[in-house]
Amino acid sequence: MKYLDPAVANPSSSGWHGILNLEFSKTQGTTQVISDRVKAPLKVQRPFYPEGSEICHSVILHTAGGVVGGDRLSLNFHLQPNAQALITTAAAGKVYRSNGLPASQTIEIEVNAGATLEWLPQETIIFDGAMYRQDLRVELAPEASWLGWEITRFGRSARGERFLHGEWRSHTEIWQQGRPLWIDRQWLPGGTEILDSPHGLAGQSVVASLVWIGQAVSPEIVEKARNLGNHSPFFKKGTGENLHQAGITRLPAGLLCRYRGSSTSQVRNWFIDIWNLLRLHFLERPACPPRVWQI
Repeated sequence: MKYLDPAVANPSSSGWHGILNLEFSKTQGTTQVISDRVKAPLKVQRPFYPEGSEICHSVILHTAGGVVGGDRLSLNFHLQPNAQALITTAAAGKVYRSNGLPASQTIEIEVNAGATLEWLPQETIIFDGAMYRQDLRVELAPEASWLGWEITRFGRSARGERFLHGEWRSHTEIWQQGRPLWIDRQWLPGGTEILDSPHGLAGQSVVASLVWIGQAVSPEIVEKARNLGNHSPFFKKGTGENLHQAGITRLPAGLLCRYRGSSTSQVRNWFIDIWNLLRLHFLERPACPPRVWQI
């Protein structure tokens, strides 16, 4: 297991250099955290087992309350063979206005043969003026699987704030035995040009992606996913602030869902429905939303 320490890599940088490394192992039918290393402001709660001993639920806390310019967060998750884990966050992430320095989060994940990781963080709010980059790389062994989502709100829209200054970058890579399974790069600079463009946010404030990688998804599962809830992917629903768009794409070894709209609760409920569908089909158990989401 490779441990990351940004403070060593760049000792002259300012801000928090948070670290969280978790390793999971399955023994006698129970998945446990066998190794953890933390450095403030990151922290992890004790493991939970709301659906039995096979799946370990872990909740990450950011004790500083949010990310500011100069902060660098590094997370590393390793699942040994056949381990099953669900990792989420205790609250919505917040990226505050930059003080002139960029902030970043790097996540490296290794999922060994037969293991399953569900990375389901709560939404991230990007404040106006924030400068933020997040990088996530997953190494999947054969017969391993990964489900992850990312829900991002640009600006504190409830206060009428828009993301007019700063920039946001997101880079995700899923690899298996030296072969890329899915690579996604997104960049959104602050300003009305991209916020209002139909090729950008189209006047909306929330974008989100859900990705399942591990096994081929049948056309029947894709069709069921497209018929879930009140979503009709590839078509617009509602008008003005209530407009949302959703789309589903079948990947060579998985499924991709996209959302653009105005409601984090709406997209999360849709994602939970998709998650439940995939779980029932591939893991033969229903989705089990963490209690922390209800707080």
